[in-house]
Amino acid sequence: MRKIIGIDPGQAGGIAVIDMDNGKLIEVTPMPQTIHDMSDFIERHKDACCAYLEKVHSMPKQGVASSFKFGQNYGYVQMAVACHKIRCIDVTPQMWQQTLSITSKKNESKTQHKNRMKGLAQKLFPTERITLKTSDALLIAYYGYLKEK
Repeated sequence: MRKIIGIDPGQAGGIAVIDMDNGKLIEVTPMPQTIHDMSDFIERHKDACCAYLEKVHSMPKQGVASSFKFGQNYGYVQMAVACHKIRCIDVTPQMWQQTLSITSKKNESKTQHKNRMKGLAQKLFPTERITLKTSDALLIAYYGYLKEK
């Protein structure tokens, strides 16, 4: 089985694994809270052909401590993927959202946008329990599936 991993590396993010042959979901989880849990998850899927990792950066008005934690978590994800010899593709939110026609609308709040993305993930994976923590990871994995097939 060929697999694609989609990763939203934020503390409130998640990781999803999709079967590249048929687009079916294999596993999805909120972002692991420790580097050991992160490594264990990636280890289970070390036969993946690639991982699509959302390329993110600190945001204005984000505190120093939270920016540091965010960057540290991003680095942990990169290292876990690299240690398991999985090809990693960085993808900006604009790239995957534009491809899936889910970019922010004018005058749309962040909450409204997040709920629209969750709705798309629910439409693509109707039998799965989708949360705000896992919806972006699922959509990133699906984007990877479209790019790789």
